[in-house]
Amino acid sequence: MDGNHPIRKKDKYNPYELTVENEEYYVAFCDGQGFHHKERISRELYELFDRFELEDISQLNVISRYQEHSEMTEGTLNQRALIQPETMEEGVYRKIMYDQLHTAIGKLPDIQRRRVLLYYFGGFTYERIAEMEGCTKMAVKFSIDIAVKKLRENF
Repeated sequence: MDGNHPIRKKDKYNPYELTVENEEYYVAFCDGQGFHHKERISRELYELFDRFELEDISQLNVISRYQEHSEMTEGTLNQRALIQPETMEEGVYRKIMYDQLHTAIGKLPDIQRRRVLLYYFGGFTYERIAEMEGCTKMAVKFSIDIAVKKLRENF
């Protein structure tokens, strides 16, 4: 492998350059005072530097491909969010709707109100509510269906 070392993308802070001339291996660098040095090194050391460069390139590729390179502000993060933050108008509308729903639920007969609350807000099944109240599943379902119909009429 005579000639120069393959040109590779390097980190701007990489302080050395590898070359091969007449089957001899060299590393060139500038010292702290800015003087250029070119030193002969062993093949093993050359291969270590070469492997380090390849690992460095791999790391640079990871950074350029997968890490964020744009400005992160609260606005840009909100734009990327899967669930957009609620606007003030949406929050007010949701609050009004919840208030109307709770008022409408409060107007239901006791049995319907209890069953609607257990089913929709308590997470109970028709079967479990029927067990708790000592009735059939169909009676619970019928009662909840009638209550939902009444609630829809209020909206």
